[in-house]
Amino acid sequence: MLQSAQCLEILFCALLAVVVAAPDHYGPPPTGFYGIPGTVIPILKDEREGPDASGVYSFEFETSNGIKREEQGAPRGPSGAVAMHGGWSFTFPDGSPADVTFVADDAGYRVESDLLPTPPPLPAHAIAQIEKARREDAAAAALSGRYSAPRTTYGYP
Repeated sequence: MLQSAQCLEILFCALLAVVVAAPDHYGPPPTGFYGIPGTVIPILKDEREGPDASGVYSFEFETSNGIKREEQGAPRGPSGAVAMHGGWSFTFPDGSPADVTFVADDAGYRVESDLLPTPPPLPAHAIAQIEKARREDAAAAALSGRYSAPRTTYGYP
């Protein structure tokens, strides 16, 4: 059997281990703009309309740190699917602007922004191959209009 002094020593070590392993703070993580705790960003504009009975809606908001967002939408076509367009803008921490616009309708979702990656330009030899294929396709199309398949009716309808 353990002596009472040994039991107290084990209990003290266990309690010490719990205290050392505990986090140094409790509660929700700090909030703020760019990780600055306690920063409050006022909303300068917040306008919302709809959706009304027909499904038309719009909204727009702007914050004091330059974030802007706007969108409009309305049902379109026989299915009543909502077509929408809008965009948003903000400033990166380094001061560079970010502008994004979009359209979402029966043709899909299309977004435009200078921030989107673009493919590198094609090398000259690839452009030459594409142009050669285009010329060959055009020549084949011109020839197919000139010649027709042999008749199988020998002049009889």
